[in-house]
Amino acid sequence: MSKESGVGIIGCGNISAAYFKLVPMFRNLKVVACADINPAASAARAEEFGVEAQEIEALLANPAVDVVVNLTVPEAHYPVSRRTLIAGKHVYSEKPFVLTLEQGEDLRRIAETNGVSVGSAPDTFLGGSHQFARHLIDAGRIGKVMSGTAHVLGPGMERWHPNPDFFFAPGGGPILDMGPYYVANLVNLVGPVKRVVALANKARAERIIGSGPRAGEKVPVGVATNIHAILEFASGAQVALMASWDVWAHRHQNMELYGTDGAIFVPDPNFFGGPVEVAGTDGEPQEVEVWDHPLTAKNFEFDWGMEANYRGAGLADMMDAVATGRDYRCSLERSLHTIDVLTAILRSAEEGRAVDIVTSCTQPEALGIEEARALQR
Repeated sequence: MSKESGVGIIGCGNISAAYFKLVPMFRNLKVVACADINPAASAARAEEFGVEAQEIEALLANPAVDVVVNLTVPEAHYPVSRRTLIAGKHVYSEKPFVLTLEQGEDLRRIAETNGVSVGSAPDTFLGGSHQFARHLIDAGRIGKVMSGTAHVLGPGMERWHPNPDFFFAPGGGPILDMGPYYVANLVNLVGPVKRVVALANKARAERIIGSGPRAGEKVPVGVATNIHAILEFASGAQVALMASWDVWAHRHQNMELYGTDGAIFVPDPNFFGGPVEVAGTDGEPQEVEVWDHPLTAKNFEFDWGMEANYRGAGLADMMDAVATGRDYRCSLERSLHTIDVLTAILRSAEEGRAVDIVTSCTQPEALGIEEARALQR
């Protein structure tokens, strides 16, 4: 296993707590510093988790920091990552790591010039359940995947998030916020996307914050919140994706893939675990016991109960790859392909036409039991 890398976290909002708690479970990572445009936020996280709170420039100059985890709001991902790369640090960003292909290519150029690497969430597709689904598909359990459906549906983030503004601003919306989990997992399971076509609308011009000190405030909606898309893959498969924050109730599965010899039912790509069901030519879905993969166990308590949560697995894999010279699974190339697909969906809906995907990538290497175990302490 590669040496331990010092991790600096920029952005100390809601999502940061999970990274502070989970990154230390990986043997090649150690959180050493944090920063935020709000010094009180970084000071609070520093005290809570026993790391150093710094100004952003000081963190970028800190010799103990090898890689920066960028947890800022979506519009800030690109400029913060750019500053990080120019400072000579590797960067691993929350999704979406950029909002345009041009931004992604700029980060690629700077990273190559400075000899550093760029990675991006989501890494949930590395979870044991999704890797088990990948194993079954690769083994031919359902034949060749030809079609499928994916649904990420709900009433919106403003009911629980105390500062939901960015969800409804450019860079937000269900496609750019939740779509990365679904597209990244589809690339993991099926391969790269070739073309998309989509329709979109929004149900409301404003949302009302439902919790926290701003409860009752209205937030303007500047993005589409209801999107229907068809993704055509290079393999020939066609998958329907519906992403909406205008749905109060539904009975759709998160992800279903249909092959020439059966079907597979994949759990929520927003999480690392969950049940996997498979049907053969008999048409009877049966739950299959998920293998004993290290990234499957329920280890993290959410408001609704325990779930498998291993945020940071993609970062650990990236830093091991940096040390050994191999490809890493949450790579810039795959992340940029995901952004290409998601922005093409929005462009297709806006322009009323099918849009070709200009990027491509390989499927990430499967993360088997032993490879996953090697990442953990």
